[in-house]
Amino acid sequence: MTNIITGLAPYACTPETSRGRLYREPESETRTCFQRDRDRIIHAGAFRRLQYKTQVFVNHEGDFFRTRLTHSLEVSQIARSIARSLGLAEYLAETLALAHDLGHTAFGHAGEYEMEARMEDFGGFDHNAQSLRVVTALEHRYAQFDGLNLTWETLEGIVKHNGPLTGFEGARRLPWAISEYAKLQDLELDTFASGEAQAAAVSDDVAYNNHDIDDGLRAGLFSIDDIREVDFVGKVFADVEKTYPGLDRSRTIHETIRRLIGKMVEDILTESRKRISDAAPKSAGDIRAFDAPVIDFSDSMKKNDKELKEFLFKNMYRHYKLNRMTTKARRVVGDLFDLFLRDPGCLPDEWSVLAGKPETEQTARLVADYIAGMTDRFALDEHSRLFDIQNMANDDMKKI
Repeated sequence: MTNIITGLAPYACTPETSRGRLYREPESETRTCFQRDRDRIIHAGAFRRLQYKTQVFVNHEGDFFRTRLTHSLEVSQIARSIARSLGLAEYLAETLALAHDLGHTAFGHAGEYEMEARMEDFGGFDHNAQSLRVVTALEHRYAQFDGLNLTWETLEGIVKHNGPLTGFEGARRLPWAISEYAKLQDLELDTFASGEAQAAAVSDDVAYNNHDIDDGLRAGLFSIDDIREVDFVGKVFADVEKTYPGLDRSRTIHETIRRLIGKMVEDILTESRKRISDAAPKSAGDIRAFDAPVIDFSDSMKKNDKELKEFLFKNMYRHYKLNRMTTKARRVVGDLFDLFLRDPGCLPDEWSVLAGKPETEQTARLVADYIAGMTDRFALDEHSRLFDIQNMANDDMKKI
């Protein structure tokens, strides 16, 4: 039963029951702790840089394609709708949606894959772990502490975006950033996250798939006729064309994607209400203790989701045009990493003073932090400054 005063279900995370922050602070008189977390993320430098970080297409490819920032905003809208409908804490779901990609490198997954390869011998790299590192260490905005000093519930949701990290067969070694932070605060890595975090995670899936259809069609990587192969998507296109005969291509695409998102959200709400009814959770802790997500797609929608992902993988993510782009992007990240690792004196002063000896784990982690924080265009400019001999006349020495 929903609390008639707060509007929240008993299994929601509430500001009143939050486990608080690592560093104690006076509470705000005008905002709940989750609203305050959201505001701190919005004002963070890492959040602003998402505007110039690749979602799928490198940022300079065109102004109409999604970036990490627009993706995060779309995830946020969906997560808020789901949370509100299920009696969950809307502000916490919004916060987690806005924060979930803060640790992504430049150039999307291409940059992440290259960083993972370069960091394999130095404790690894994982963008969820890097998101945690951004909000607990790398943001330097406050006089009292490094990071943003977010609530336990927000940190837990960031780290467990994809579910538990320990306590099950096949669990991978914890990324360094997470294992280090675990020494300061127990984020209960062997359980699922809150319902709000689960809402943000499944919303990420909804937004990702649907805006990739939009961007893939806009880029001409596949046609409407091609994507009709995906039965679920094809039926929605057919319904739109039947309802609005003669509608132009652009409006047909947007109407179809709007309906696809609506159908996916309806499926999540129906399935989640069923799971909540069956499990009867009485607290947020009960949600965490279950052995499967409570906020999720139905089995039939998971099948649709899998079919769509397979289509996009084959026709978009492995399209030769994207392969050419991602190959260049990986080379940029790899070149920068190798140079800075070998010669940390090439890092800006505020970074180089923190480096260890060349080719050590300390330096590798510092270099990973530096490169992961780059936007697409900054990484391209930095690569040009450091590797393009023709640019020597325009390099930093000109400023001396």
